[in-house]
Amino acid sequence: MSHDEVTTFPVERLSEFTVRVLQSFGVPEHDAHLAADVLAVSDLRGIDSHGIARLHSYFSMLSLGRINPQPKITTVRETVGTAVVDGDNGLGLVVGPHANDIAMDKADAAGSSWVATRNTNHYGIAGYYVLKALERDQIGWSMTNTTRIVAPLWGADRMLGTNPIAIAFPGKEEPPIVIDMATPAAAFGKIEMALRRQKPIPDGWAIDKEGYPTTDPERMADGGAMLPLGSERERGGHKGYCLGAMVDLLCGPLSGGNWGPFTPPFTIGHADPEREVGEGLGHLFGAMRIDAFRDVDEFKLQIDDWIRTFRATRPAPDTDGPLIPGDPEREAEEIRRREGIPLIPAVVNDLREISSRTGIPFD
Repeated sequence: MSHDEVTTFPVERLSEFTVRVLQSFGVPEHDAHLAADVLAVSDLRGIDSHGIARLHSYFSMLSLGRINPQPKITTVRETVGTAVVDGDNGLGLVVGPHANDIAMDKADAAGSSWVATRNTNHYGIAGYYVLKALERDQIGWSMTNTTRIVAPLWGADRMLGTNPIAIAFPGKEEPPIVIDMATPAAAFGKIEMALRRQKPIPDGWAIDKEGYPTTDPERMADGGAMLPLGSERERGGHKGYCLGAMVDLLCGPLSGGNWGPFTPPFTIGHADPEREVGEGLGHLFGAMRIDAFRDVDEFKLQIDDWIRTFRATRPAPDTDGPLIPGDPEREAEEIRRREGIPLIPAVVNDLREISSRTGIPFD
């Protein structure tokens, strides 16, 4: 089987396997289904790096006792429109949705809200949380800091995480605008997928351990670093660096979580942080009730108009014209709900390893 061959699985089958694996570690049934849903949404939307491909990392961390399968999630500070949530070192796939629910509930009551979250772990795709806000006629915000892997502008050491940020706006007749992006040139998961496929990465994504640009994911993984969005100053790398710094500061110091190079590792292949400056990873969730600002239908109609106006832009040469943020993910979901989730051999092998170690059938 070549590295480019894929095997397709129904999303329900992958979710059932995920639930059973998590339950084998004592994760409560409700929490296991919630975590599986976060991974399934990622796979359905074509974000393969953050779907079931991540299960092996969760499996390893739970096996090592690095994640608490039954956390007591608490609110440690609160106002009408804000809260700080302590995740008790639980699965980010469980802590994140819990904190996001608090943000949305508070927005229902106060019009808008922010909830900072500490002592948590990798929470899946940032976009999952803003999609939930859309269901309530809210504008959702979601961001998290992550394990250090990105060099600051003109630096050669790993100091920041990929630190994604997401926000979504509902349309009335048009699909929603969903912005979900990592703040370096690419999500680290794409580097991982390149490693698994043994394929080069684009220029401008990474440097090697000496600080020189590289397109070899192995050289990046061997002590190198990813680059901020834009890579060089002349290409706007300072803006990507500042975006990553903003997310880190809002998710780490504001919540009481770790920040920068001190964020804890998610996969066992990363070195432990040099020292603790907080508790676990940090997330930040925001929610804005649209009718706290203006009539919901009027707002949605203007979103529709915005979308149609941008779609009507004259296409650049050799293109099909502008995309609306969220288009690729929505199109992927339409296909994958019908045809299943394509997994590359390396991911299938990881799942088979989990199956052999737990006795939970996969094939």
